[in-house]
Amino acid sequence: MKIGATRWGLVAAAIALLQPASAFACAACYGQSDAPIARGMNWGIVSLLGMVGMVLGILSAFFVFLARKAQDAAATPSGMRRVGPTGDVET
Repeated sequence: MKIGATRWGLVAAAIALLQPASAFACAACYGQSDAPIARGMNWGIVSLLGMVGMVLGILSAFFVFLARKAQDAAATPSGMRRVGPTGDVET
């Protein structure tokens, strides 16, 4: 006999309800907000948000760079620039 996904969900919910001690929050989430573990968790969250912001900033700067290069390439007649022997850009 096959048991459907709905019945498996009900079985999992029943097991979770029968063991409520495993659903308690940790001391950082449920307890003293000025505990050292809570402060450490807050700094961890801030550092992860900083990393995400930095990566998104770098990605957006890269796409702005690409857009400017594409706009500059479209402005030249041939789409490419030639650099002369002295390093000057020839048009």
